[in-house]
Amino acid sequence: MKIMVVGGGGREHAIIKKIKENKDVTEIYALPGNGGMAKDAVCVNIGAKDIEKIVEFAVENKIDYAVVAPDDPLVLGCVDALSEKGIPCFGPKGNAAIIEGSKVFSKNLMKKYNIPTAEYEVFNDMEKALEYLETAPIPTVIKADGLALGKGVIIAMTRDEAKQAVVSMMQDKMFGSSGDNVVIEEFLTGPEVSVLSFTDGKTVVPMISSMDHKRAGDNDTGLNTGGMGTIAPNPYYTKEIADECMEKIFLPTINAMNSEGRTFKGCLYFGLMITPKGPKVIEYNCRFGDPETQVVLPLLESDLLTIMKATTDGTLAETEVKFSDKSACCVIMASKGYPVSYDKGFEMNIPEEIEGNVYVAGASLDGDKLLTNGGRVLGVTAVEDNLKDAIKASYSLVKQISFDNAFYRNDIGVKALAVLED
Repeated sequence: MKIMVVGGGGREHAIIKKIKENKDVTEIYALPGNGGMAKDAVCVNIGAKDIEKIVEFAVENKIDYAVVAPDDPLVLGCVDALSEKGIPCFGPKGNAAIIEGSKVFSKNLMKKYNIPTAEYEVFNDMEKALEYLETAPIPTVIKADGLALGKGVIIAMTRDEAKQAVVSMMQDKMFGSSGDNVVIEEFLTGPEVSVLSFTDGKTVVPMISSMDHKRAGDNDTGLNTGGMGTIAPNPYYTKEIADECMEKIFLPTINAMNSEGRTFKGCLYFGLMITPKGPKVIEYNCRFGDPETQVVLPLLESDLLTIMKATTDGTLAETEVKFSDKSACCVIMASKGYPVSYDKGFEMNIPEEIEGNVYVAGASLDGDKLLTNGGRVLGVTAVEDNLKDAIKASYSLVKQISFDNAFYRNDIGVKALAVLED
């Protein structure tokens, strides 16, 4: 089988490595991929948003199955375009990907179908948003409506910060047209949980829960990033909470999307907060999370490609989805200055014997040299019998990798350990 994976980051590298385990797979193409994936897939220089060229490549190369991993091509209708040419895909069509593509859509959906989420107001007029903030409860959360590389959310601790966030989104176009509409939302408290799930539009099979670490610095300081590390499973996500989420959030969301004529197939990501009033949805993503994928997939014992095809074919209920009861920890190594500005082009040294644990996100090849080429450069994942050992093993692997200007958090998983030790 010839497989095509659209995307070029650490998440895609994790997907590719997992798909490779299927014995029927003969070739894997990554569009565009990156220099660090070259050992696991054929990288093709076609951008993830260039839908026309992606389709053209898939047809010419007689691709048997495509995985569209990032949010942009999903929202732009990449799955629709490939399906029209008879190429089966993993991922939602454009009309279902809107659940991530528009915060306004997803909030209104939750309101309409009574899915627990934070109270909110929507604004397309900056003056009205600023007026609302004069009396709104503080802290508050300001969200750009559209896609913003996982960074379009600002938690404002003061009224001035909230106003500044609105101006930077709506007037200064910090996130481009994604900030034409903003959602101003109630500030919720409680531990956060990420739950990725497989769904074929009828059945929902949640994967192992995880805990992301969004801030750039230790102790959750610094700017919001795409994610600096993850652990799985998340100790806050108990069986009781999982049951409540299935009943009040997961199935209702799938049913709501069906009722709206937007059947969702693929990976639906639930970003949750376990509030004193129970679990609530912070956000939906229409795809695998990054870096959550880098801890969830290494714990998957069933065949990933078989599951993916079952989501496309509508046979998920009859398909085995089994996860290990071990723990995983992924530490992201980034370039100093990320998420703002950073230098790139530094040679990376990754010992060959640990390459199986490394998911490369931002790298280019110069001859046989691997050079840094991004903010988040790579993720290092270790799987062990318990979380403490997984964290320890992950950091010992990190110390074996070197490149100039590297930085990483030193406290990935510390919060989760504290819960387990209580």
